[in-house]
Amino acid sequence: MTKATILGRVLAAASPLLACVMAAAQSVAPAPVATKPAEEARPASALAPLSWLEGCWRGNVTNHEFREHWLPLRGDLLVGISHTVADGKTLGYEYLRIENRADGAYYVAAPPGAAETAMKLEKTTAEGAITTFVFANPKLDFPRQLSYRREIDGWLYATLDGKVNGADRQVIYPMRRVDCESGDPIKK
Repeated sequence: MTKATILGRVLAAASPLLACVMAAAQSVAPAPVATKPAEEARPASALAPLSWLEGCWRGNVTNHEFREHWLPLRGDLLVGISHTVADGKTLGYEYLRIENRADGAYYVAAPPGAAETAMKLEKTTAEGAITTFVFANPKLDFPRQLSYRREIDGWLYATLDGKVNGADRQVIYPMRRVDCESGDPIKK
C-alpha cells in the first residue's frame, strides 16, 4: 500500500468525525461576552472649563523665557509648574494647582521655601472665542489678581495685577501653546 492510499483512507475515516464536530460547533450558541456594570454618571467637574490649560506654554519677554506645564484634569484637580529662565539660569519656579474648595475654585502657587498663596476664581468672561478667568485674593499686595486669558490660535495671556510699594503694577506674560518635547508652537 502506498503512502497516498494510507493518507486517503485516514482522511476518509476522519471526514465524518470532522463534519460532526464542525456541525456541533456551529449549533452551539456563543458564550456571552462579559460586560462591566454601567458606571454611575459622574457630575462634570467645576474645573472642566479650565481643562484647556492642559499642555505646555512658552513665552519670552526681555530675554526672560517662561514656561508653564499643566497636566490633564484628573481627580478634580489641575496640577502644573512654572519655570522662568534668563541667560541660561533659573530665576524662579513654582508648583501650581487649581482645585475645588467648599467655597469655590482656587489657583494655588507654591514657590520653593515659601508659603503657598491661594486666589479664588472670582469671575469668568467670554467674548466669542476669547475666555478670561480671574482669580483674586484681596489680602495680597502683589499679585492681588491673576487673569488667564485664552486667546485664539494657541495664545494664553497670564496677567498679574496688584501693588508694589504702594504703586499699581501689572505684569503680562504672553505664552504660546507648544509641543512639550519639541517646543514647536501648536494652534489649539
